[in-house]
Parts: sequence; C-alpha cells; structure tokens
Amino acid sequence: MRILLPEGDQKKFMEKILSKISVTDAASLCNFSERTIRDWRREKFLMNKVAMIKLCKKAKVAVPKNFIEKNDYWYADPYLGAEAAIKKYGAVGGNPEYRKKRWREWWNNKGRFANDTLFIRKPIKKPIKNAELAEFIGIMLGDGGMTAEGEQIQITLNNRDDKEYIVFVCDLIYKLFGRKPNIFVCKDATASRLLFSSINLVDFLVELGLKKGNKVKLQVDIPDWIKNNTRFERACLRGLIDTDGCVFDERHKIKNKIYSYKRINFTNRSLNLIKSVFHILEKNGLSPKIKTIWSVQIENKEKIDKYFKIIDSHNQKHLNKYHK
Repeated sequence: MRILLPEGDQKKFMEKILSKISVTDAASLCNFSERTIRDWRREKFLMNKVAMIKLCKKAKVAVPKNFIEKNDYWYADPYLGAEAAIKKYGAVGGNPEYRKKRWREWWNNKGRFANDTLFIRKPIKKPIKNAELAEFIGIMLGDGGMTAEGEQIQITLNNRDDKEYIVFVCDLIYKLFGRKPNIFVCKDATASRLLFSSINLVDFLVELGLKKGNKVKLQVDIPDWIKNNTRFERACLRGLIDTDGCVFDERHKIKNKIYSYKRINFTNRSLNLIKSVFHILEKNGLSPKIKTIWSVQIENKEKIDKYFKIIDSHNQKHLNKYHK
C-alpha cells in the first residue's frame, strides 16, 4: 500500500524523520535504496505505508493522520480501456492474456517483417557515435528502458523537480533522432513518462549496446564504444547521474551543533553500472567511495567542484543543489 498526503506534507514528514535518523539508516530500516528515501523526501513517489510506520517508530515521530491509502497503480483507471473497447467493438470473448501472447508471437516472428503499408516503420535519423549520443545512452541506462517486445522506449522523470530537464531530454531526442517523444503525466502523481514508439529506434539502440527488458535482471552496463573514449565516458556519466544520481547535503548533529556536507550520490541496482561509474569517477580523479553495494558517492568538496567543472550537469535541480 502507498500513502497519499496533501502536497508538501510528505516532504515535511520525511525532513522531520531525516532530522532524527540518517538516510542510510532509513534505507536499511525500510529495505529500500537511499535514493528511494530521497525520492520520498522530494515527493517524487508516494511512500510505502509499512516503511512509514517503521520510520515513525524508529524516529519516535507520530504517524500522520491526514493520509489516504492507495494501491500500486492507483492513478490508473482499469476500466477505461475495457469500456472503450466494448463501445467500439462489442464484447470480446476469450482470454486476453492468451490473445496478447499470441499477437506478440505473430508480431515478433512475422508481423513486424511484413511488407504491408499497415506496418511501415517510420524512419528515424541515425546519428554517428558522439558525446550527445553517449549522454542519451546514460539517460536510458538511468531512468530509461525498452519494452521486451522491442516496440517502445520510455524515460520516467519527475514532472516537478525535473521540469527543465524534461525539456532538455526531449530536445536531445529530437536532435539525435529527428522525432520528439510523447509526454504522459501520471494522473495525480508527480511522474512524467516520455514515450517513443519506434521499432527502428529500439533496434538502433540494441546495436549500440542497450538491452530490451528489465535492466536489473539483465544487469546492464555502459557499452564498450563509450568506455573506450574519454569524452563519451564523461557524457554518459553525466546522463547517468542527471537521472539516477542526486546532489544533497548530509547533516550530522554533534554536541547540539549541526554540520552540513555536500555530496554527490549515484544509486543503481545493476552492479555492472556501479562498477563502471566508480571506475570513470576514479579515472577522472574524483575520489569516489562505495557507500553500499548499490551506490557510489563523492564526498570531498574539492572533488565535487571538479565534477561540475569537467562533467557538469544538464539537470537544473542538480545545479541548484550544488550552488545552494
């Protein structure tokens, strides 16, 4: 179950919790990543109810009274698609999962290759390997993905914190491939999905080294053509940290005095990506540290300054946090 609080209340609640326990301790207690804890604080996603209760107990904070319980995918109306189909085609019998499975088998084995005007693939521009393409690969490895059927790419961003970055990503896609993605805002949620339906684009990205399907199960990694070029590596790293990274102030209370230290953190569930990001940061003299099995962090102020000098960021929220 998820909990829905009035806008701004979840952020206030998490800030109150994190004033008493660290992000690392909160993540360990809830069995979530540190990035998820920070995403809850930024109201990127709704909180898990069980986690909320655990945090309240640990931090000795009262459970909020003004929340509403929601199921996963609560923002989607399960009847809209069915109503539209019945209205247009009448009642449809049989097992819908079986029909979908059979259609996918036909599409992958025959339909997508048919010489039929109904299945003409819309052309895309195929750019040469360059730093902008490498940055897009980083974005895809971070908050992007490709359907297992190979028909669509999707990038999920926060429609509030990443407002300017969404514009940047859309412009980058248009510059690289000659077409802009569709943007879908989740109903009553803070996430926006950038969708691009193109078999040609998916096939092209597979050629470049990306994989279709679940990135965690596949344990994805940065393609070799990027690793073999310093400019491409830095651009890809920027795309990764602009999506799956964060800039934050780590606070410690010592003898009733609060000390604040700026950090850059990258969290991902692919160990291959964690190792590659650590290696690139180390290669560029940024003194990274492995914080957990799933996260890499830069903690030295001079190294953080150096990161923004040689890697930089196209995500305004990171720049705002850095200059704050």
